[in-house]
Amino acid sequence: MQINKKPKANSQKLIAIFGGSFNPIHCGHIALAQAVLRQCQLDEVWLMVSPQNPLKRNDSDLLDDSLRFEMAQKALEGVEGVKACDYEFHLPKPSYTWNTLQHLSADYPDREFVLLIGGDNWAHFQRWRHWKDILWHHRIIVYPRDQYLGTIDVPLLDVSSTEIRERVRQGQSIDGLVPTTIETLVQTYYR
Repeated sequence: MQINKKPKANSQKLIAIFGGSFNPIHCGHIALAQAVLRQCQLDEVWLMVSPQNPLKRNDSDLLDDSLRFEMAQKALEGVEGVKACDYEFHLPKPSYTWNTLQHLSADYPDREFVLLIGGDNWAHFQRWRHWKDILWHHRIIVYPRDQYLGTIDVPLLDVSSTEIRERVRQGQSIDGLVPTTIETLVQTYYR
């Protein structure tokens, strides 16, 4: 389920960083965060809204940072232990995970940060900047994604942000794919 040997210090809160563009956030993101929170006995899961993924530099569909963060905050209202985070907005771009984890660890010494990634990212993890340092200093939770093997038992919801954007553009329903609290915003922003 988790990689690395480093145990949680008793006084540290255990926080999973779940990074992504959340373009838009959807029910699958939230269900995954809640399942990981419970199964891995975490204190919190932070959905790190990323301003720029270095491996996806030409994302012309990327909605403005503040709008994606606003939707994530609204979608997570009342979701215990899961919160939207704009921390990377204040760091140099592009958003390299190693830099984010370094800054978080310095700014929050009372917390241990665990990285939550999909099996698709795990399959290409060696392409990440400072991937060996990440492995050495942080635990990683890998969840199943598409055809990629995962190492945690969570519900696999067949939904993606790309599919949601396409459905909105085609005038199709997104009912049940995004939280009802942001459905109108998603319809408005991605039309």
